Amino acid sequence: MTSYATSSAKAEMSELRRLKSLLPPELQSWVTVEGTTEVNPPLVRSEEIGKDQVEIQIDLVKWDSLAMDQRNLLFWHEVARIQNDTIPKDGWEMAALAIGLGGAVGELWVQDGLLLVLALALCGVSGWRLYQKNNGEKQLKELLDADEKAIALATRFGYSLPNAYKSLGSALKTLIDNTPSKRQRSRYEARLSALKRSANKAKAKSRPVDDSADY
Repeated sequence: MTSYATSSAKAEMSELRRLKSLLPPELQSWVTVEGTTEVNPPLVRSEEIGKDQVEIQIDLVKWDSLAMDQRNLLFWHEVARIQNDTIPKDGWEMAALAIGLGGAVGELWVQDGLLLVLALALCGVSGWRLYQKNNGEKQLKELLDADEKAIALATRFGYSLPNAYKSLGSALKTLIDNTPSKRQRSRYEARLSALKRSANKAKAKSRPVDDSADY
């Protein structure tokens, strides 16, 4: 008799293969999909694992609780972030900031004006880049852009426009209900509000549409 662990592992591998098939053809050679082994990881995220290689990591335990259409749209949201080049990169900024601060302190001690200016300039550039990366409004705009592209990807893979909106909206509602972090929940709520506005615009542009659909 097949053990539960074996059945679970087979189901997880099957889901990862299914998600791989949802990648646009132009991404399949350099984007991989894997289950994460971290403790309390995010539901889905992407990271660079080498030159021109990106890995989408899925928390398969949480993932399994979502409906299939919800999974698809959240997956395409992550794919859209890759296409938009907005996934986190291995940053040099923190290292540069530490070097700059250390250099500035050292040059104050030896009183070398030119090197002090260079160290402060390095601090300024790295600090500004860190600010840009962690800017809340910029991050939210990137998420909203990825949601719009996820809708487009869904239609590319055979979803009707109303069903694409409905599936992503349902996924965001589920995430809102299951997210304890107030900050993260507020982001999901902002995405859902923007998605509803976008769905209403899409309805107005493409009559007749199923007006009974609850986005």
